[in-house]
Amino acid sequence: MATPLADRIRPKNLDEIVGQTHLIGEGKPLRRIIESKKVPNMIFYGSSGIGKTTVARIIAEQTDLKLHKLNGTSASVADIKEIIADCDTIDGCNGILLYLDEIQYLNKKQQQSLLEYIENGQITLIASTTENPYFYVYNAIVSRCTVFEFKPVKAEEVVPAVERAFKLAGEDMNTEIILDDGVAEYIARGCGGDVRKSVNTVEFCALSGDITPKGVYVSMSLAKELTQRSNMRYDRDGDNHYDLLSALQKSIRGSDENAALHYAARLLEAGDLISICRRLLVIAAEDIGLAYPSAIPIVKACVDSAVQLGLPEARVPIADAVVLLATAPKSNSAYMAMNMAIEDIKSGITGDFPRCLQNKHFDGADAEVKGQHYLYPHDYPNHYVRQQYLPDELKDRVYYEFGDNKLEQAALMYRKKILEENKT
Repeated sequence: MATPLADRIRPKNLDEIVGQTHLIGEGKPLRRIIESKKVPNMIFYGSSGIGKTTVARIIAEQTDLKLHKLNGTSASVADIKEIIADCDTIDGCNGILLYLDEIQYLNKKQQQSLLEYIENGQITLIASTTENPYFYVYNAIVSRCTVFEFKPVKAEEVVPAVERAFKLAGEDMNTEIILDDGVAEYIARGCGGDVRKSVNTVEFCALSGDITPKGVYVSMSLAKELTQRSNMRYDRDGDNHYDLLSALQKSIRGSDENAALHYAARLLEAGDLISICRRLLVIAAEDIGLAYPSAIPIVKACVDSAVQLGLPEARVPIADAVVLLATAPKSNSAYMAMNMAIEDIKSGITGDFPRCLQNKHFDGADAEVKGQHYLYPHDYPNHYVRQQYLPDELKDRVYYEFGDNKLEQAALMYRKKILEENKT
């Protein structure tokens, strides 16, 4: 079986790795750890294809520990027990280095079974995960490890790997590979910082290029056709899903319509219409709120239209909603007020209803003041009359503060007016 090009081109030392200079550049923390050859327990966190496994392999080759490899997607309890049993053999007398890929797929019991051996140093763990370890890895494991975050590789850093991959592919095929101008750069950019997928795309291009007397010709149109849409790093149940929605909301909240359109486009291209619709409805109420209340029904109309139309036409009303929200005045006054009220409820600060608000028309023998004494506001000027609405324990509590936008300031002026007139 032929070894994939991505495996054959895998770096053999730290200097050959593209990207991750914040970790393995000269003098950086992970590089110093590797060069010391004193390997601590570590968790490598980041998206796929950006060097986590490669760095782990380089570390394993520089240590005297017995190496075991497991993948969380397929590892069983028996596999873990076999590694633990190796701790007491001659092979494992110097200790065991366990490289555990996709650790987030191991259940809590499986992760716990390693805990004692990580604690006493018989097993040194290097785990990798594409999900946030603080959410997906058992806390006792995380607390015994140093977490290193691997970041997507910049396109310009991927280009040398793509060019090297084309060269190796040509050597394998015993021919020259001729590239259109910009092909290497296009593949590097189009695969969104995933080196492995970039190299896989190179292999596809080399195998499907046009055979000419001078060699295999790879045109720009072929590169565009085969470049994987790896920049769509998206998992509806994973971190990237929530990162995209968070980026969309924060861009709208920050009144950057261009960034908001970018993240909305990524969600639409991933086919996730429902998530973007739900988030836009939240944003309309949470971030625009009372500064422009009409945004809520307008966005609801856009969302309803998008759902009825379906993709790709849904992008039109979604674009309207995104730009409207990003360029609208902002207020979170009502949202913050509700959060404060809920916090009181959770803290047990409630109290009984004021008598005037209760839905009963008789008093018990123990009532000091007989009668409901509810004042009907519509019977008074400006449809307002002073009376207590909050429970006694909270009667002076203020949750809502009028925002500094035009509409809420107008409401504040009206409130002051009726309060002043009520004094007379």
